[in-house]
Amino acid sequence: MVTGITFLSLFVLLAAGMPIGFAMGVSGAVGLWLLGGADTVTGVLTTTPLSTVSTYELLSIPMFILMAEFVIVSRIAEELYDAMVIWVGRVRGGLAIATAFAGAGFGAICGSSTAGAATLASISLPAMLRHGYEERLANGVVAISGTLAMLIPPALALVLYGLLTELSVSKLLLAGLVPGLLVTLLIAATVLLLVTQDPSRAPKGQRYTMMEKIRSLRVVGPMLVLIMLVTGLIYLGLATPTEASSLGALGACLIALVRGKLTFASFAAAIASAARTSAMITMIILGAHIFGYALALTQATQMLVDAISGLPVNRYVVIALVLLIKLALGCFLDQFAILLLTVPIMVPLIVKLGFDPIWFGVVLVLTAEVGMVTPPVGMNAFVVARYTGRPVEEVFAGIWPHFIAHILAIIFFVAFPIVVLWLPNTMSH
Repeated sequence: MVTGITFLSLFVLLAAGMPIGFAMGVSGAVGLWLLGGADTVTGVLTTTPLSTVSTYELLSIPMFILMAEFVIVSRIAEELYDAMVIWVGRVRGGLAIATAFAGAGFGAICGSSTAGAATLASISLPAMLRHGYEERLANGVVAISGTLAMLIPPALALVLYGLLTELSVSKLLLAGLVPGLLVTLLIAATVLLLVTQDPSRAPKGQRYTMMEKIRSLRVVGPMLVLIMLVTGLIYLGLATPTEASSLGALGACLIALVRGKLTFASFAAAIASAARTSAMITMIILGAHIFGYALALTQATQMLVDAISGLPVNRYVVIALVLLIKLALGCFLDQFAILLLTVPIMVPLIVKLGFDPIWFGVVLVLTAEVGMVTPPVGMNAFVVARYTGRPVEEVFAGIWPHFIAHILAIIFFVAFPIVVLWLPNTMSH
């Protein structure tokens, strides 16, 4: 009864337009009040904020966000895309393939899916449309390429998953690297398949000399420095994610300064933007903790886990159902909201079924990638539609081939978890 009222109040508040963090906090407080009265609510509300913000690993989120802000200021993304065009632009559909590779590169120094989609939409979309690319193809590849930032370190979604489950954030970030690179190649392969089926969708590009290609790599240097400061140091065991994120933010700031792009105004704007985003995410985590306390007191999660794990079905059937639920939720909710709502229930279940929670985190985030581009609330699709001025339905139409490809990728990673777990199992401790 209490569990039902708690969830009902959550959905009512979300439907009314209340931000997810506040909605979870208020509905969780309602559940706590029904279970233990005002004293229980007061006890949780006076201790949870401090315990939430004092988590050491939480510092990595504002630092990764700040790194992304300085990367945007430095305008590395634009030059990275230009370099990718020089290397693969001659192939039919090369600008779209370059968009996928640039999305992976930007994701490796950004961590935000929406920021990735917005950056690619402003850079690569005009170039593709100017060269006569089919609008559906161009819109679809930009929207899906932006989601690569959710998997490739520093992936904020994986950091949040680690904070919620108290798993190693280092291992989670490394676990997302190989799947992220494979999904990048999958996006490129999907583009090649589409232009092979119908060459009118994309023309061939300009030919470049080897010297021009080599010169274009100068932009890769700063990017490699940032990647080494973050992923490299984590893999070698020389820095924690929090330390690596701080070094990454400092490195991105210095790169913007050396390139002459950092002014007082742009510096202040980057700090303010990072602070706003960090405050929003922190409030979401705080609300999730309050909501989680209410669920824990009702023991609803444990009863649900015991009931599902006791069903006489293969455990892969349960995983399939869990991921289908995640896909369905992705059509209506933001990826952070889905993680916060489902992780406290899903992770105990998959652990009891004998699955690795690190592997599950990567698969869950990959599933969230699909949610970022599926109707009716695919955030990346709306970002691309805003930049192009085209109907969002047109963007969704261009995404469907990539949607099918991503579903196949999810099935592959479920069938072969070693692909996800290999790299984190080899990291230095």
